[in-house]
Amino acid sequence: MNECEREIDILIRARYPLIFIISYEEERVEKFLYTLSQKQNKQFYTWSVTNGICPFGENKVNEATKDPLSALNYIEKQTGSVIFLLKDFHPFLSDPTIVRKLRDLVENLKSTYETLIFVSPVLNVPVELEKDIAIVDFALPSREDIEKLLDNIIETVSEKKTVKINITPQIKEKLVDAALGLTLNEAENAFARAIVADKTLDERDVNVILEEKKQVIRKSGILDYFYTEENMDNVGGLENLKEWLNKRKMAFTQKAKDFGLPEPKGILLVGVQGCGKSLTAKAVANLWGLPLLRFDVGKVFSGVVGSSEENMRKAIKIAESISPVILWIDEIEKSLSGIESSAFSDAGTSARVFGTFITWLQEKTKPVFVIATANNIRQLPPELLRKGRFDEIFFVDLPSFEERKEIFAIHLRKRKRDPEKFDLDLLARESENYSGAEIEQAIIDGLFDAFVENRDLTTEDILRNIRKTIPLFNTMREEIMELREWARTRARPASKTERKRFEEERKLEL
Repeated sequence: MNECEREIDILIRARYPLIFIISYEEERVEKFLYTLSQKQNKQFYTWSVTNGICPFGENKVNEATKDPLSALNYIEKQTGSVIFLLKDFHPFLSDPTIVRKLRDLVENLKSTYETLIFVSPVLNVPVELEKDIAIVDFALPSREDIEKLLDNIIETVSEKKTVKINITPQIKEKLVDAALGLTLNEAENAFARAIVADKTLDERDVNVILEEKKQVIRKSGILDYFYTEENMDNVGGLENLKEWLNKRKMAFTQKAKDFGLPEPKGILLVGVQGCGKSLTAKAVANLWGLPLLRFDVGKVFSGVVGSSEENMRKAIKIAESISPVILWIDEIEKSLSGIESSAFSDAGTSARVFGTFITWLQEKTKPVFVIATANNIRQLPPELLRKGRFDEIFFVDLPSFEERKEIFAIHLRKRKRDPEKFDLDLLARESENYSGAEIEQAIIDGLFDAFVENRDLTTEDILRNIRKTIPLFNTMREEIMELREWARTRARPASKTERKRFEEERKLEL
């Protein structure tokens, strides 16, 4: 038994009257509960709105108990040692009559050896039943479950001469790793798809399995599987941040675990807009060779009461199920602003969702590395900045002279131009207090000018567009200076230039 199965076993033996199992895998839950009922010498019945209450394994229809209230009345009359599994009962838990009946039933169940179990992918617990119901997240298939499924598939298809099996222990391990985080049905479909596509099963099919995983993420509607070709060579400056990330490149390997290293939790990147925070998040995925999930916290909040909390739990569960993974939350302050007034604006929903998130940040055990970016620290809840939520908070400032030269070179190379043919020193001097995004735009505008005039790009084209641009620093000088002052004692400089400036300012204070 895994941890969640042991928990269910204990809850039943402890005579908990109501148990709510959250799972899409109804069939797996049924089989487990049937096995458990056999061990505990209990009868096992299932209920659905289409079949009513029937003994497990019997393909019958009990018309008299199809109605949920009739089913509860039937359960109330039973006196034996029985486990009742109610499938997709959650829509009826919004009915006051059903809720009242369940409350009446609780006392009766406590005095018997009957247990009422709900199974559903959607958690819906009425306030009236919160103190009487135990909630269990049914774990996704383990490595052993996936491996057993793959072995069965290989044994079946090996008998067919039209299918080629080219599996070594190493390839098998890769296929199983790729399928972790899928339900058994999803894994089975993915393996079948891989075989049908080219009549073979080999190492190339790892990508087919991963595609199935991407489909799971897309269907969630909350997380986005983010494709990126960015790498650290496209990030100008930020040497301290790059060094920190490079040291942790192998942090999720078995070698690191054997050495006694903990898995890194995440980083918060705060700083000026357009200075490479989001670009860095994308580049880390390729540096570490991990999938990148973009988490839009705004999608968590919906119009249905209670669904926001469920959406947050769902997003966390999906991210953990495909770990190791990088979870990127862009401009997190926009998603979490208004927490303090949540009790008045949305009956505390935002506060509860935020509470779920920061508790997970603090206590998560699965290898999900969180990269959060923020431009406005004044909108960040203080609880998010507390030690233990993130490994480090890095401050990303406007690029220095040398960093601007590097950024010009990067964007010129990306557009198939030789940086050595441009006066980078002049461009860097003229672009003081410009962000990386503003430098990139000046190059793009210069390219348009050259294209219209049917000639190649020159230093003068870029210089002219730099001088036309009013940088963000000019319009938001006070906010940027305030951000720098905040970061001076609360964040780690992302670049070496920032660190030197911070150290000099601290010496002056002393």
